[in-house]
Amino acid sequence: MNKTELISKLAKKTGLTLAAAGKAANAIFDATPGEGIIAVELDAGRKLTLPGFGTFKTVKRKERKGINPKTKEAITIPAKNYPVFKAGKTLRERVSK
Repeated sequence: MNKTELISKLAKKTGLTLAAAGKAANAIFDATPGEGIIAVELDAGRKLTLPGFGTFKTVKRKERKGINPKTKEAITIPAKNYPVFKAGKTLRERVSK
């Protein structure tokens, strides 16, 4: 499923127009700086928990050593924050059936 299909299903399920469903989806999932609710919470270092569905959070990965596969030269990979999603119990159980 892509974003267009998600918006279409959201509109059908809720009775919203396609435009309103698109605005709702963008308000939640947009990754443009300062836009989507999930991205804004992760930028601020907070986690977002949807009971039964899952948790979005950031994890700081430490600086580490790596190898440039092209030159085989040792490099240092800088520390970085990564977004992480952990599925909730209800979602995990539903998908695993």
